[in-house]
Amino acid sequence: MTTHAPTSQRRITTPAPASPRRTGRRKPAISRRTALLAVTAWFLALLFLLPYAEMIITALRPADELRDATYLPSHFAWSNLIDVWRESTLGTNLRVTLLVAAGSTLLVLIVALPAAYYTARVRYHGRNVFLLLVLVTQMFQPTSLIVGLYREFYQFGMLNTAWTLIICNAAFNLAFAIWILTAYISSIPVELEEAAQIDGLGRFGALRRVTLPLAMPGLVTALIFTFISAWNEFVMGLRLTTTPDSQPLTVGINSFIGNYTVQWNYLFAGSVVAILPVVVLFGLIEGKVVSGLTAGSVK
Repeated sequence: MTTHAPTSQRRITTPAPASPRRTGRRKPAISRRTALLAVTAWFLALLFLLPYAEMIITALRPADELRDATYLPSHFAWSNLIDVWRESTLGTNLRVTLLVAAGSTLLVLIVALPAAYYTARVRYHGRNVFLLLVLVTQMFQPTSLIVGLYREFYQFGMLNTAWTLIICNAAFNLAFAIWILTAYISSIPVELEEAAQIDGLGRFGALRRVTLPLAMPGLVTALIFTFISAWNEFVMGLRLTTTPDSQPLTVGINSFIGNYTVQWNYLFAGSVVAILPVVVLFGLIEGKVVSGLTAGSVK
């Protein structure tokens, strides 16, 4: 009987338990340069906000404390914000400004969008000359043309009307809108419109359903800058309107400055009313404005 030697068995080794890993990660240390830049940025931000803080404090300062050397008044006169509406035509001026700013923005949209789309999509003769002429018109300032504009609108009998301010503000902001929209539409591939036209859409349908949604940041940028420019315009409103009911808000606020006295509390209260809508509007669409200004910078 043959005996067989027992077969050697493999030694089974159990791996040692792995050491527990740390789940939390250490935050990178802030460098001195980053900290210095942050402190500098906060300092500059506070420096630019100080005039606005002074404006708000003066708007709420009582009339008998306007000449005091203290930075903060003894109490805030919230009634100044109500009295400024009662003792002036600020409400009418605000309505005129809203009408002028909205009308100018709409007129710029109607004219600039077709011009920018055609310039961005069609390589016609004289295209560069057209863009150069558009840029040249942006160099003219309303102050240098105010005498000629006054004479022209006087002959047409259009002084003291909102249409006069709408046309002037739209004309001086049209060049910027065309340049912004041309750059943004040029960055959108034309193949997207061609694909939409193959699917049955015409050129206008492709523009409305494809190009405009993609070009919305650039469009919003052009419109908001037009709106803010028309809202803050002063020189043309001062010279082309003479009656209080036809003057915009920037000119109406100027009425608190007299020959011998200045109603500082009402002047700054009106300034708060003037800047508040623009600040809120710009804060709501700040992201689209930044993306529209950087259109075409990266290919």
